[in-house]
Amino acid sequence: MIYQMSNGRVMFAADTVFEHADFEIRNKGDKIAVIGRNGAGKTTLLKVIAGEIGLTPVDGEYQSITAPGNPTIGYLRQISFDDLSLTLDQEIRKVFASIIEEKRRIDELVILMEKAPGDEAQRLAAEYSSLMEDFRDRGGYYYEKEYDAMLVSFGFSLEDRTRKLSEFSGGQLTKLAFIKLLLSKPDILLLDEPTNHLDMSTIEWLEGYLKNYSRSLVIVSHDRMFLDRIVNVVYEITYGVVTRFNGNYTDYIRQKKERYEKQLKDHIAQQKEIKRLTELVERFKNKPSKVAMTRSKLKQIEHMELVARPAELDTKSFHAAFEPKAQTGKDVLYAKDLVVGYDRPLATVNLDVKKGERLAVIGDNGIGKSTLLKTLVGEVKKLSGEFRFGVNVEIGYFDQRMAQYSSDKTVFDDFHDTYPNLTNTQVRDRLGAFLFTQDEVFKEVSMLSGGERVRLCLAKIFYERPNVLILDEPTNHMDMIGKETLEAMLAGFEGTVIFVSHDRYFVSKVATQILEIEGDGVRLYPFGWDHYLEKRGGSGVTGGTAPAEKGANGGGKRPPSVQEAQEITQSQADRLAAKEEEKKARRIRKLEEKIEELEKKIEDLKEELCKPEHASEYEKLGSIQSMIDDAEAELLEIMGVWEEETSR
Repeated sequence: MIYQMSNGRVMFAADTVFEHADFEIRNKGDKIAVIGRNGAGKTTLLKVIAGEIGLTPVDGEYQSITAPGNPTIGYLRQISFDDLSLTLDQEIRKVFASIIEEKRRIDELVILMEKAPGDEAQRLAAEYSSLMEDFRDRGGYYYEKEYDAMLVSFGFSLEDRTRKLSEFSGGQLTKLAFIKLLLSKPDILLLDEPTNHLDMSTIEWLEGYLKNYSRSLVIVSHDRMFLDRIVNVVYEITYGVVTRFNGNYTDYIRQKKERYEKQLKDHIAQQKEIKRLTELVERFKNKPSKVAMTRSKLKQIEHMELVARPAELDTKSFHAAFEPKAQTGKDVLYAKDLVVGYDRPLATVNLDVKKGERLAVIGDNGIGKSTLLKTLVGEVKKLSGEFRFGVNVEIGYFDQRMAQYSSDKTVFDDFHDTYPNLTNTQVRDRLGAFLFTQDEVFKEVSMLSGGERVRLCLAKIFYERPNVLILDEPTNHMDMIGKETLEAMLAGFEGTVIFVSHDRYFVSKVATQILEIEGDGVRLYPFGWDHYLEKRGGSGVTGGTAPAEKGANGGGKRPPSVQEAQEITQSQADRLAAKEEEKKARRIRKLEEKIEELEKKIEDLKEELCKPEHASEYEKLGSIQSMIDDAEAELLEIMGVWEEETSR
């Protein structure tokens, strides 16, 4: 057991966040997700584990938190930079101090063991063996490579290492704190929405890193694909109750449904049996010959362990199904050699968006996605080229900055001032559809959470009933139910949607086309997510080698519309899929051959290590052990690549 909370309860004033909660990290390497609606208490649970919040005592009830072995706990919120005059490299390298000291002691032990007499040599050898195991476990052989890889994956250059911390933005410092936390490798790593504001390539890199993280992880996230690929345990917080499920997010959904249905079935069956027995007692209770029987039936009822009716699943969400006020023509948006950017070009885009299409714009941070949307709605001037919307186009625009929208007005007044012709009842009805009910409409906008502000902005946008939605990261502050609601709404929308998102699951469910902006150009994938994955050669975010269409980038060539793209034959698609599978199989075979080679090498070296003639040759033993450690580190790295390839 790594960590255990028993009968936990947390209250703030008179509000109970959760109670009678049991939470366990049972095994080293467990990857645990904590999920629930916004405000359910997920972050509170992380703070309890981190020691920032204590449990609320309950009179007469036993509570406990135990963490055998006093594991180190890392929580992003706890990391700050005390001295901004240090360089990035100086600050990050603080986490390697103990590894560097451990390596110094290991080298020292090799020398000491050569000169030490019998008993002392054995003691030193035991210390050497223990340190070598810890050094290897903490990544001592590859921490420099890991450091470099993290910097690049989070959008920094290796040259940035010499810059002072004071030269970085607040967002960059948050990323550097995240890097420092990951490199410190705590025994329990706590992450709260780590994928928010990360681009897809960084999310995929982080996904692979956390999947292979050798210690325990507790993560709060609304990214369903991310959780599916990482976690093996899910804790759900709903109605103040904490429930454990084994498996990933998909397993959790299945088990939750099964548990609900079984409990409901058992409850209904038991109630029917109680009714039957009660009616039997009522019928025969006044007959002397049936007294024993009626008493027996009453005892049978009394001794039943009642099965409660399960709490209704919390699926409450906003509802915004609407028909556009006006219909557009077939042609919605046309762009030719449209260059977007500010002081320099970021991307050159060619587009031909038809009515009913749902175009996702994806790519790394800072590459020009939001700039493209701002250019289309007139907030940023184009640098060159042309674009035009079709007839009757009415745009509803959501900017990710709307999650920071603030006002001293109440929610009711803010909405009513925007639409002064509405009656109070109409305002309440509109706000109620977006979960602002009863006294919630009198909350000040400045006091709303990010998710609540998004809902208020969407309520205004959808009231206008536009026929083209242009959305920039609309799901960043939504819980899973909210995301699923928006997915369903957009999938059933009669108009056209152009949106930016880093949520791969959301993109896969909504997009009919994908426009990817990269440093070397802009590519269109006209068949949606599966087509994108196929062309990118696997996971669909980074590392793909298959060529992609260049139709959206330069040259004036118009990219194919959905109708034109569907003329590609099934046999062509089948041949392409077979080709990709063959490439994947070759990659896996090469990896397996290398794994077999390394395993044989390690086995031979261990046999050499155990030979009696080397028993007192400490320098020789140290050299062999070093080769074993190097081979095992290489094997671990290749096994990670193999697992990633075979799981695709």
